[in-house]
Amino acid sequence: MNRLLCTALDLADRGVPVLPLRAGKLPAGNCPGCRNNACGGRPNMKTPGLCTCRRPCHGWAAATVNPTIINSPDWATAWRQAEAVAFCPGKAGVTVVDLDHADAITWARRTLPTTRTVATTRGEHWIYRGAMQSANAVLPGVDIKSAMSYARWLGPGTGTMTALPDTVRALIVTKPSPVRPITATVPTGGGECRHRTPAYLERGIAMAEQRITAAASGVHNTVYRTFLAVLSAHGRCGCLTDDHAARLFAAAQTKGESPRHCTDAWTNARTALGM
Repeated sequence: MNRLLCTALDLADRGVPVLPLRAGKLPAGNCPGCRNNACGGRPNMKTPGLCTCRRPCHGWAAATVNPTIINSPDWATAWRQAEAVAFCPGKAGVTVVDLDHADAITWARRTLPTTRTVATTRGEHWIYRGAMQSANAVLPGVDIKSAMSYARWLGPGTGTMTALPDTVRALIVTKPSPVRPITATVPTGGGECRHRTPAYLERGIAMAEQRITAAASGVHNTVYRTFLAVLSAHGRCGCLTDDHAARLFAAAQTKGESPRHCTDAWTNARTALGM
């Protein structure tokens, strides 16, 4: 039996919804009947009238724990062409924080609670108990994979899985609260500083500036999410200064944001975090 198919069946037996991935970490392509959404939608969803195709040709939505489907003739070609096994974290009730490089891993170690960790080709997957909305590039080198997404299965990892923290959930908040502040305020702190060296804070601010500057679209939301992430990581211990906030505001304004919008986004982020 195909090695990847064996892995998939073992995972499914443990309640992990799986699907095959072809070269390039891509799911199986649509079959002729489902191409260009001609079938009406994704399978394995509860909405009546959507596609009932039994092939693994709808990406994350095709992920299943049913061994009959996984080992069926409809999936056989996909397994022969597969180069990896993937799973749908949201369907499994977990969230994968995908860290693509050393700086992202450093951020996670300083900011997030420890949990189960899996080594990847370029970085690490941190896996938390609990599902949430997925989002790419929430920070430089950081993706969130959970509901309506898939991740490669790279092994069980090490460590004990812990509950999904609010810090991760906050990274994908995209709609600011309707408050209208007049000035920006840097938190005064009072909590214990978790930043062992000034270099960590400097790296975090530089990464935030880079994320804002690199935004090709959705600048409003990018600015807000970035402010939210910076305040979540650095806003409670007193390390963040007016100069740091000014740097972030300047980066946002180079992308066309007004000073007023910067102030709104900053204060809304503080409000979302209870600061």
